[in-house]
Amino acid sequence: MNSVNLIGRLVSEPDLSYTSQGTAIATVTIAVKRAFKTNDGVEADFIRIKAFKKTAELLANITKGREVGISGSWQTGKFENNQGQMIYTNECIVNQLTFIGSKADTQQGQPQQTNRPANNQASNTDPFASSGQPIDIDSKDLPF
Repeated sequence: MNSVNLIGRLVSEPDLSYTSQGTAIATVTIAVKRAFKTNDGVEADFIRIKAFKKTAELLANITKGREVGISGSWQTGKFENNQGQMIYTNECIVNQLTFIGSKADTQQGQPQQTNRPANNQASNTDPFASSGQPIDIDSKDLPF
């Protein structure tokens, strides 16, 4: 079984792009607090997450510093860079995204939780229609 559950804060604004077939892809790194500090003082793990379709468009609207809950699966991969070196990747593929609270609410100690499942229904108008730039991704690289 490959199941991952994380709670963390976005360390940057998410990157949203689209495949040539129009599939939305969003990636961002979240900081997940550890239960203890390491000997060198590290208190968090920085984990790359990736979402697809409507979940990607939802993730793309979350701002840096916002706390989120992620349910998904762990995926590893590899590719050869321009220098001919093999690069290995690790990331969490998001199946469900939960808003833990806004940055302001969390800083005031009043978190609010709102669940947003990955298969949420689209409204009549698409507010993300003009977001992101199309990119070419081979369909073999998609996890579905």
